Amino acid sequence: MDSKKIYDTVENYMAAQPEFIQPLLQQMRQIIRQVIPNANEIISCGMPAYKMHGVLVYFAANKNHIGFYPTGSPIIVFKDELAAYKTSKGAIQFPVSESLPKELIQKIVAYRVNEDEMKATAKKTQKNKS
Repeated sequence: MDSKKIYDTVENYMAAQPEFIQPLLQQMRQIIRQVIPNANEIISCGMPAYKMHGVLVYFAANKNHIGFYPTGSPIIVFKDELAAYKTSKGAIQFPVSESLPKELIQKIVAYRVNEDEMKATAKKTQKNKS
């Protein structure tokens, strides 16, 4: 849970976390990879991240929760489904004392993939007009 330490792989990041939280981290990783199996798995901002055209989502271990960082728009779009969780502008906290909401995480990741594709297409269209 040391966010200042730099990790070179997601495996190293997870292995460095307390044992009690590692199964949840593995589960989060699996949920994300089920939706985006071809995304690049990287360490960005000191935490695991998944990138296609841009970074889609991040996650991190915290003392009492798994932080999930899908950017701001999914927090607004899925506001009702996220009502049971603490959220902020670009973050969701999933308590370590509860199971991860697999279907909700998958929907958020799929939403981010769609956003990423639309942004990349718009950028390509704009570039072709220049």
